[in-house]
Amino acid sequence: MLAQTFQGVSLYIADTRTLENFCNRLVGTKVLAFDTEFMRERTYYARLCLLQIASEDEVAAIDPFAVDDLSPLVPLLIDDRIQKVVHAGQQDMEILFHATGVSISPIFDTQVAATIAGFDCQMSYQSLVTNVLGVELDKSSTYTDWARRPLSEAQIAYALNDVRYLPGLYSELHARLISAGRLDWLSSDFESMADPSAFIVDPDTMWRRVKRASSLNRRALGVLQKVTAWRELEAQRRNIPRRWLLGDETLVEIARHAPQDARSLSELRGVDNKLSNTVREALLAAVSAGLQVQDADLPAFPRRRKAPAEADGVVDLMAALIRVRAKEHGVAQPVLATREEIEALAAGDREQSPLLQGWRRLLVGDDLLQLLEGKLSLSIAEDRLCVTRTYEDAIGDIDDGTHLA
Repeated sequence: MLAQTFQGVSLYIADTRTLENFCNRLVGTKVLAFDTEFMRERTYYARLCLLQIASEDEVAAIDPFAVDDLSPLVPLLIDDRIQKVVHAGQQDMEILFHATGVSISPIFDTQVAATIAGFDCQMSYQSLVTNVLGVELDKSSTYTDWARRPLSEAQIAYALNDVRYLPGLYSELHARLISAGRLDWLSSDFESMADPSAFIVDPDTMWRRVKRASSLNRRALGVLQKVTAWRELEAQRRNIPRRWLLGDETLVEIARHAPQDARSLSELRGVDNKLSNTVREALLAAVSAGLQVQDADLPAFPRRRKAPAEADGVVDLMAALIRVRAKEHGVAQPVLATREEIEALAAGDREQSPLLQGWRRLLVGDDLLQLLEGKLSLSIAEDRLCVTRTYEDAIGDIDDGTHLA
């Protein structure tokens, strides 16, 4: 097995020429695995501290502190003939997007693939390597300071192991998915992961992520939208965490009270007296802009239909059906459906339901619709939960000449 017999070259790349030579050797390779080590506690943008890349023959750790130009990687990142492999890689892809200006594609995420291949939901890289390849990994450097230099041999070895076995995992999972006829199920998921729009923040939509924003009326939401957009842009400009400017609770208080002058602003809970006059003026300008938004243009949370209280039993039946199908198909249940998604479908929200799209519809979506329409029933037989077609529906199929399995 590849992971157990890997005898390829291991490199630590700290200069541009070595990186260029490494990239030249990778031209024409079929599979490239990526991982990153980064720090984000004190910055808005993640600080890339180490980039690891593995092919079937080489594995390398690239030091971005020593090599500030990663452009030699770009042709490899966007080459459609090279399969890129990550594990739980959405954040790694975002970091590389900002570091190189391009989105990695095509992508294959081994954590996502594992859930369809019969493994637990959100399985760790370490566990997956052990279960699939039979290799125990040392995770003692998990909580290390990757920004410190020099890195120790143990840190480098740990980092290299984070990609060393990804080509092997890809090979095994890819084969399993093909054998099960499930490889195409993941196409839309992986395409979404590689969509560059996923890595670009729209400041005007960030109000939706503010805690307790739902407690505000629409006029206050208009103010919240403007002050939150200001915070986002200012945090980006300074490259500091959002909360270092103003916390979510303070933004909500500003939106709720809409202060018109510096004194009123200062009286609000959470507004630091140390804020500069420039910041105060910017906040007041944002408040004013929010108050001037026309009523028709005020933001609002989408209204979600809620299932009536008496529908709890229906939701429980749907959840039971999903458990049956998840077990039958060897798919992690949370990947099939969340409680929120089940409740939304029970309430009648069908157009945007992920349960009625792609492979989820094939596995359980159509069955859920039939259950809601009374065409399926659940029963206990020999201590097992069974799914059966209702008598009336089966008779209808017979009348129509439909073959019943």
